[in-house]
Amino acid sequence: MSEAIILGNRYQLEERLGAGGMAVVYRARDLMLERNVAVKILRENYSNDPAFQERFRQEAKAAANLAHPNIVTVHDFGLDRNRLFIVMEYVPGTHLKDILQRRGRLPIDEAIGLMIQACAGVGYAHRAGLVHCDIKPHNFLITPDMRLKVTDFGIARALASIQPDEQSEVVWGSPQYFSPEQAAGGAPSPASDVYSLGVILFEMLTGQLPFTANSATELARLHRVAPPPSPRRYNPAIPPALEQIVLKILSKEPAARYRTADQLGRVLVTFSGQPSLLKAEGEPAIASTVSLAPVVAADRVKPTPESYSVPGSRAYEPPGGAPNPLDMDWITIGLGLLALIAVLGLIPFFLWIYFLYQ
Repeated sequence: MSEAIILGNRYQLEERLGAGGMAVVYRARDLMLERNVAVKILRENYSNDPAFQERFRQEAKAAANLAHPNIVTVHDFGLDRNRLFIVMEYVPGTHLKDILQRRGRLPIDEAIGLMIQACAGVGYAHRAGLVHCDIKPHNFLITPDMRLKVTDFGIARALASIQPDEQSEVVWGSPQYFSPEQAAGGAPSPASDVYSLGVILFEMLTGQLPFTANSATELARLHRVAPPPSPRRYNPAIPPALEQIVLKILSKEPAARYRTADQLGRVLVTFSGQPSLLKAEGEPAIASTVSLAPVVAADRVKPTPESYSVPGSRAYEPPGGAPNPLDMDWITIGLGLLALIAVLGLIPFFLWIYFLYQ
């Protein structure tokens, strides 16, 4: 940049990273903390709308409360030179869409590994009461060490503010990836994000989108009424069990899908922990080429009951696994022994009563 621009007397813009319909993104330098950050500057026609300014402020505050290793952290937001901006963690690497354009479809285990990480980040937001509303590969940043981070929670909306019967003239999301209810102008829910994750998983596994059309209107119609195609038609190496998971995610009715990204993540973790399922009919098992762990050593967090990991980690407990013979319920056993002793102790008493009246 020919002339240094400093926003809020703190963030010096250094390099333009990309642009979209709503904003331009720059790599910047935080002069106070002396670190690199990413600054998203909204276009002027949005920044001048007072109603949008307030909505943006509320959404930025909600996004700033999300702290997860698979979510891009929001540091700050403000208004400078009549332009709204939001300051985020700078993530080196590229977005998933660029990877898919260069490589086409991904190996099955690599696709599952990336999707498990996406589910971890989006599921954390769902637990916090936020829906992303715009899940797409462009919003999945991939670092050189294959860490996935979900970005652009700036348009997320608090679930508490969404009425179940809300209808909107504004359709949130991208036509290639939004859910049937979003295509119809309905209120998005966590299941809407799950549908978008399913479209991305379909694309990673096949190199194709489930629906394509020449217009956004036609794409919206296909999402609402057209049955999704079989992923194995494009990639016969996809195991039948994985195909059933993908088709369930792409169900038209939200209630027929997995309810949250957390639930989908647990299903994929269980699937990846069964090697017999990681091969198609008549195909050899697929060797793992990428770590499925959603958290690397540099960003360890304290596990919570809601968290999930990958097979082989200490936090992972596959559903339906064989019980440990040493895991006995000693309280139940003790109560049973006490009951037995009490019953046996009554026998002499009943014998004494019997002989007394005889």
